[in-house]
Amino acid sequence: MKHREETIGDCRLILGDCRDILPTLGPVDAVVTDPPYGIEGTWSGGDTHGWGRFRGQAEPWDVRPDWFAEWIAAEAVPSIVWGGQYFPLPPSGSWLVWDKLVREFTSGHCELAWTNLGKPIRAFSFSHGALATEGKEHPTQKPRGLMTWCLSFIPKAQTILDPFMGSGTTGVACALTDRSFIGIEREPSYFDIACRRIEEAYKQPRLFAEPVDKPIQEALL
Repeated sequence: MKHREETIGDCRLILGDCRDILPTLGPVDAVVTDPPYGIEGTWSGGDTHGWGRFRGQAEPWDVRPDWFAEWIAAEAVPSIVWGGQYFPLPPSGSWLVWDKLVREFTSGHCELAWTNLGKPIRAFSFSHGALATEGKEHPTQKPRGLMTWCLSFIPKAQTILDPFMGSGTTGVACALTDRSFIGIEREPSYFDIACRRIEEAYKQPRLFAEPVDKPIQEALL
């Protein structure tokens, strides 16, 4: 695949396979990502989750990158990995929990993120329905508020890397909180969506300059 790069504000966006691109990057302050973790292969529910249209593609869209756990462990930088329970990552007592509040879905009511931040387990109650107002453009897209919450745990990290950028929500959160961002995505259609969303984010007021509703956060341990 031929690489393509776009620079939008302090965001460097790269179209290509992260396995080829990661060795070429310099140091970053943190990794915040939501990699594919093979759920599509075991899904038995209906198509209301938005994944049905991805079935039958020549190349599976949700193949778990088993090499990723070894790479994360070797990098030893502050990391937040959604779906971390599906990877052989080092044991951690520091997890993030997203309570979706909506209970009628046949998918899980919560999602988990592995971290190596050395903090107590934290929960974030935020309706999955927020994606309806943001505009869901990726089958596993996370709400902007959720990714902004993730960044609050790494306040000193200025350059954030997402090797599986998808539709760019991590980059949007970085743009709104004055962070630098490096995002990698191999699917051209999602790469274009991420570029558009991040460009639009730079036209909005920065989050640190305006009052922000505090999420419901509670220690589970």
